[in-house]
Amino acid sequence: MRLILLLALATTQLLTSCGSMTSTDNTIKPGPWRVALQAQGQEIPFIMEAEEQNGKTVLYLINADERILVDEFHQEGDSLRIRLHIFDADLIAKVDGDKMAGRFTRNDLDYRYSVPFTAEHGNAARFEAKPEPASYTYTGKWEVTFTDPDGKQYPAIGVFEQKDNRVTGTFLTETGDYRYLEGQVEGDELKVSTFDGNHAYLFTAKPTEGDNLSGHFYSGPSHHETWVAKRNENAELANANELTFLKPGYESLEFTFQDLEGKQVSLSDEKYKGKVVLVQLLGSWCPNCMDETQFLAPYYAKNKDRGLEIIGLGFERTKGYEQAVPRLNKMKERFDIEYDLLYAGSADKEAAAQALPALNHVLSFPTTIYIDRQGKVRKIHTGFSGPGTGKYYEEWVADFNKTMDELLAEKI
Repeated sequence: MRLILLLALATTQLLTSCGSMTSTDNTIKPGPWRVALQAQGQEIPFIMEAEEQNGKTVLYLINADERILVDEFHQEGDSLRIRLHIFDADLIAKVDGDKMAGRFTRNDLDYRYSVPFTAEHGNAARFEAKPEPASYTYTGKWEVTFTDPDGKQYPAIGVFEQKDNRVTGTFLTETGDYRYLEGQVEGDELKVSTFDGNHAYLFTAKPTEGDNLSGHFYSGPSHHETWVAKRNENAELANANELTFLKPGYESLEFTFQDLEGKQVSLSDEKYKGKVVLVQLLGSWCPNCMDETQFLAPYYAKNKDRGLEIIGLGFERTKGYEQAVPRLNKMKERFDIEYDLLYAGSADKEAAAQALPALNHVLSFPTTIYIDRQGKVRKIHTGFSGPGTGKYYEEWVADFNKTMDELLAEKI
């Protein structure tokens, strides 16, 4: 009898570890899934698409033209843990045919939270499948002011393109953009959302008197801001090349941090002498940094033989070096980064400024510092306008290429 019980127990454990369930095997059907996070009394929706690749199921997070690959998930007890891209975050779900339910969890230090979600297979409508006809057009450029819970205001530019009910676009701020937003207009109400694997955003708005807008911004389980906007094709933000600069008396940077193998690396090392060096302040938790890295990694691979080096300084939401290295390594592997990545400290702007005392401050991750062959800082760019910003991204790429061609052409 004891042997029979042991065999039965072993069989149960084996079935569980292999993901075989009596009620569901957590198989994710190919095709679109409408996922809705539940937070602040709102649905923050996004589309997730499953498909088979080389005999394996992979997922894509869909935001307008963006498709973020998610290919790391495994069985845990009666649930499926879906690791979200490079981020320290998961969807923990039970799948039952055409339905899915569970929680979205963020695990990074001081930013942990968990919210419930549900998902429906075969539904590719982000909001309403058959919305009322749009009675208002949001296409254009908007001068925006956001107000946070403490009453602090900050400027932004909203850019939207509307076709019938469908709307895409984003908000640009002086420290970065809100990436690919997608949604709809139903009647005169705007709803757009995005989910990058680490941040869940919902923006709503309605027109007010004088062709202005008034709306709400929901982020995660509790953060809520209000915003107002007016049409203004001439709206501009502060120059991103003038927000961060060297303190008086400084012409260059000095720093020494550990790389991902534990070696001390300094900007003064022989490897960087006589070369153009880009210093990228980043975090593996930062979607704008992800966008910039997607550009810089292939640029470096193509141009490193011209006398270029890039140093990524990782400021991480972890307790220290040992916890930060796996996060940065995951980022390095996912984006095929060939340039040096160093752990520079915690993801805190004041801490970053202390780590780089030559700077007047650090306003944003990412911040990118251009250093010429003489070791002098020639330009500092705060924030990043990614591909979700359309022409603003194209303008940044053109300016970047022009600046780099000039620096790389200079002689020692």
